Amino acid sequence: MLLVDDILDSGGTVGLVVPVLQELGAADVKVCVLLRKDRPSAKRVHADFVGFEIPDEFVVGYGLDYDNFYRNLPDIVTLKSEVTRSTRT
Repeated sequence: MLLVDDILDSGGTVGLVVPVLQELGAADVKVCVLLRKDRPSAKRVHADFVGFEIPDEFVVGYGLDYDNFYRNLPDIVTLKSEVTRSTRT
């Protein structure tokens, strides 16, 4: 079975889903991610296929969003920190 995920940053999705797939009878589970962040939590989780290694920054576009914004951008780009700070207040 192949598990495909958009981004590997904390490892939470892979850590939760792989055991469930194994419990449901998958003999083997391979993990494929488009993006893997350069952070310790992402490096601890095994991914069989990685499209791109990226810095530990918030990225949006091409389906990835921030607070339901920027999902439809035609590229994956780094979100400026000013944007995340201004929406937290």
